[in-house]
Amino acid sequence: QVQLVESGGGSVQAGGSLRLSCSASGYTASNYCMAWFRQAPGKQREWVSSITVAGTTLYLDSVQGRFTISRDNAKNTLYLQMNSLKPEDTAMYYCAAQQSGSGSYSRSQSWYNNWGQGTQVTVSS
Repeated sequence: QVQLVESGGGSVQAGGSLRLSCSASGYTASNYCMAWFRQAPGKQREWVSSITVAGTTLYLDSVQGRFTISRDNAKNTLYLQMNSLKPEDTAMYYCAAQQSGSGSYSRSQSWYNNWGQGTQVTVSS
């Protein structure tokens, strides 16, 4: 059974940093495209970043240059390093995974079949 567990969320002031982790179990993470999504109160869930099986990284324009997605396949763990945080980054952050080819990814949440429970990030001004 595939299981994803996020951690690392918290409350920080604008300009601060957080590192989210997503621990995967029940499958070989190296065969999966991994992603981070977020959902702010009253808004739809939005794609933030993906990392393909081949290691290609992709970002939402508003986080490009501030967030870095990475994966440690030996530890079956996905990370999201978030720097220069802004109040508009406040949201519940979710880890997602989908078995895929080396270069495949999607910005659509419907493409991903495996989800974590989320970790809250709150950025105050």
